[in-house]
Amino acid sequence: MRNISCALTPQQIRNRTKTVTRRLGWKHAKPGELLCICEKCMGRKPGEPLVRLAIVRVIHVRREPLNLMSLAELYGDIEAIHEGFPDLSGYEFVKMFQQHMGCRDSDEVTRIEFRYLPGGKFQQRKDG
Repeated sequence: MRNISCALTPQQIRNRTKTVTRRLGWKHAKPGELLCICEKCMGRKPGEPLVRLAIVRVIHVRREPLNLMSLAELYGDIEAIHEGFPDLSGYEFVKMFQQHMGCRDSDEVTRIEFRYLPGGKFQQRKDG
């Protein structure tokens, strides 16, 4: 099972409100694949634990231009909800994605739709 990071959306994963993610890479993702969603996969400091949040099954994968969420307004607004951002429009989501990922709105992204597995919730880490 492959790990996938949710550094920008851990609360949406904990709340189970995120069912779609967009990635600049991940062209290898396939329906049926199991993924372990982690708070941060890369860039951890030495000794920093891998915080696992959920196990999900990929149900649909496709490549599409990021700006499809801006050009097709209703689609973008609905997709922003699936991404875990119900208060953002599709256009606002695209701008946020660009800012965090350093890409153009015309870049192709991989849209990965997933479902949470029952019992795939991990114990929350207690700090201190």
